[in-house]
Amino acid sequence: MNSFFNKPPWQLAIISGLITGIANQPWHLGILAFIGFVPLLHVLFVQDADDNFRLGYIFGITHNFISFYWIGFNSGASFWVVFLSLIAAVLYLGIFWAIAGWVFGQVKTQTNRLILFPFLIVSMEWIRSFGPMGFPWGNLVLSQLDFLPLIQIIEITGTYGITLYILLYNVILYILLREFNLNKYLAIFAFIFMFGLWITGHYRMKQFNNSSQNINIAILQPNIDPNAKWEYDKKKETIAYMDSLHSIAIELDPDLILFPETALPAYLRLNHRVRNMIQKKVDTSGIPVLTGTVDLKISPDREKKYFNSAMFLKPYHDYIIYDKLHLVPFAEYIPMSEVFPLLKKLNFGQGNFNRGTEYTMFEWQNVRFSNLICYESSIPNIVRKFVENGADMITIQTNDGWLGKSAGPYQHYDIARLRAIENRIPIVRCANTGISGLILANGRSVHEQSLEKSSVFMVSVPLNSSGSFYSEYGDVFALICFVIFLYIGPFKCLKRQY
Repeated sequence: MNSFFNKPPWQLAIISGLITGIANQPWHLGILAFIGFVPLLHVLFVQDADDNFRLGYIFGITHNFISFYWIGFNSGASFWVVFLSLIAAVLYLGIFWAIAGWVFGQVKTQTNRLILFPFLIVSMEWIRSFGPMGFPWGNLVLSQLDFLPLIQIIEITGTYGITLYILLYNVILYILLREFNLNKYLAIFAFIFMFGLWITGHYRMKQFNNSSQNINIAILQPNIDPNAKWEYDKKKETIAYMDSLHSIAIELDPDLILFPETALPAYLRLNHRVRNMIQKKVDTSGIPVLTGTVDLKISPDREKKYFNSAMFLKPYHDYIIYDKLHLVPFAEYIPMSEVFPLLKKLNFGQGNFNRGTEYTMFEWQNVRFSNLICYESSIPNIVRKFVENGADMITIQTNDGWLGKSAGPYQHYDIARLRAIENRIPIVRCANTGISGLILANGRSVHEQSLEKSSVFMVSVPLNSSGSFYSEYGDVFALICFVIFLYIGPFKCLKRQY
């Protein structure tokens, strides 16, 4: 094993990036995350701060390129725009690992040694989640959806609890590989801790399988080419097709019908003909519809404002609209364009949407629910706010058709499962080309529909009391880890100097 650690540091950093990146793929190899950081841990431990910056960046670029290569598969823009988007994203995300490596080199001491590393990376993930460029999608928990009992703890810790124990196991493994005879009790402790977490998680999952109250929801997965439906000669065809699927859904006799993101090539609030077509079926059947739509509003100064929205149509009621709160940077808007409007004139093939401001709540048959649109499901605080406002369930409308059969749609679906566990709330996901399905409050997926398949199906959603410790207190666990990192890292270093 010493011969392995004697490889050049840059090679070890790349090996770590490859292993941990593969763990994030939908290949059921998440176990690799528990060993993948060992090479990186070694090089960061033995090198100085400046070298750690470089090696952390090499790891970050490799890890993020393997994990999120699918950014370069977006069929909604030209090759060069998509390719440059992938490179920019990888270089940007790599910076966080570079800084983490540098910080580790600056504050590690003989007393804090290896234990500092897990708390540093939790702090890094937490800081990386802030602001419009925040990316909690990249948290290490993404690799662990095959081990549902082990991640039930995120109802308390958020996803950062999983990051902490993944890295603690890497630290323990590294110690065992270097000094096994002196630390054999670490292996026993690690096994007992993992076994206990699995047993308690397994027991906790059973509490969310059934409910005395259910709501039946019909889901439309139309599998429409997102690049073609807005073409002039395709619009009527798409609208007629969605109307036929709507009729099939009505025959299932659900309580609610769910359409995907931007389901029809029409601005429904402004297009009375298409909206009235849907409303008429809603009135006749008595079954409401929640559909995705784009919207256009004119501000008092005559500025056009576009929104990615959801419209809720109830029988014999006026519609309710929810405008997407968190937009995708450089895809749906240019960051800072609200402050500097000239940025909107830049054209990278992106949209120029405006973000919504209201945490809209819908209600039907005494069931309160809120809706997420696409990328919003990766933002934990949005779901927390909806649950805090009293949501009994969450619906998600998305269109992952731009990404084909890459890892992107699979990761996106798994992220919704994390939100369900965090907040102990059922989630109904409707995706244009898949993956659609019901996610129980324990993260278990039911009636999951495969990619690139047209389907109309119904799920029975068990409604329990939603909410959790995480829903109420948020990322307090990450904050505690950050404070621990400061205490055993920078503060210890400062004390040493005085």
